[in-house]
Amino acid sequence: MKNSHSKTPAAFYKFLAQSFRYPERTWLSEPYFDLFGSIVQNLDLDNDALALRQRYCSNQEGLEQLQIEYTRLFINAAPAVIAPPYSSIYLDQEGNLYGPSAVWVKQFYLREGFDVAGEGDIPDHLALELEFIALLIDEQQEKVAEQFLNEHFRRWFPLFRERVLSGSTNTFYSTLLTLVDFFTREEP
Repeated sequence: MKNSHSKTPAAFYKFLAQSFRYPERTWLSEPYFDLFGSIVQNLDLDNDALALRQRYCSNQEGLEQLQIEYTRLFINAAPAVIAPPYSSIYLDQEGNLYGPSAVWVKQFYLREGFDVAGEGDIPDHLALELEFIALLIDEQQEKVAEQFLNEHFRRWFPLFRERVLSGSTNTFYSTLLTLVDFFTREEP
């Protein structure tokens, strides 16, 4: 992430979107942790961002631990995935991947002139939804971003957050959940 844009609202959403992708050394780096620490410090969160940096940045064992936890929480675990990062799991009666809410999200994206880049991308993945909000803010469409948050995101994210928090003690993800909650919560 570029530090010159790290203070814009869209940059925070882009940061959060990246944070909920599979952990790889290419992005889990010094600049990432510089921004992570800055955000945590500016929000005065009770979290030791320096300890997270030491545990996961430039540390192969830490990276592998984070990859294992990501896989366990979001991709596969026995007997079931703990917290699939897809809204359709939480909003649709069937609780299946790519259900009616994912179709709604894709239609919302298309209506606003956006589409998911990859053929295999499922539109209601947490990272894609956060990235979409960032794009809307970049294009000064804050009202549309707020509409998306109200009509969709805020309905499912608390359910997802609860599953992650009850299924993991990993401070990296619990801190990220706090940040997503902070940046997406409805303003009074």
